[in-house]
Amino acid sequence: MTKQRIDSLIVARGLAESRAKAQALIMAGEVEVRGKEAIKSGTLVSEEAVITIRKPPPFVSRGGIKLEHALDQFQLDVADKIVVDIGASTGGFTDCLLKRGASRVYAVDVGYGQLDYRLRRDSRVVVMERVNARYPIPLPEKVDLAT
Repeated sequence: MTKQRIDSLIVARGLAESRAKAQALIMAGEVEVRGKEAIKSGTLVSEEAVITIRKPPPFVSRGGIKLEHALDQFQLDVADKIVVDIGASTGGFTDCLLKRGASRVYAVDVGYGQLDYRLRRDSRVVVMERVNARYPIPLPEKVDLAT
């Protein structure tokens, strides 16, 4: 039986999008191998081993968890709102806003190719890459909230 790093197996099986995300799941204690918690991402396991993710992350990045907490604490309702997410990166805030009912999110970032693929394909997301928010951003409609 061939053995492989657990983080690589998690990615190969489609349980995480990247080794970095697989490693984050392992560090968070969310990965089990044969019913036991995986401790180290470099652990070698059989390619046939049963790997389980206890609780998949709610958003594409931890940023979504942070925004969700802020929205709850400040009792902000983003349902049916048009929002601009400045510094969208992988899209944690964007994902949270969509799951909270935002009608459209302008995902603005100076970088390129970072936004999660699932969010890129969502018709409610307007991807604005290579846009520096230090300068005025032309938007075709009035925005209700900026993050």
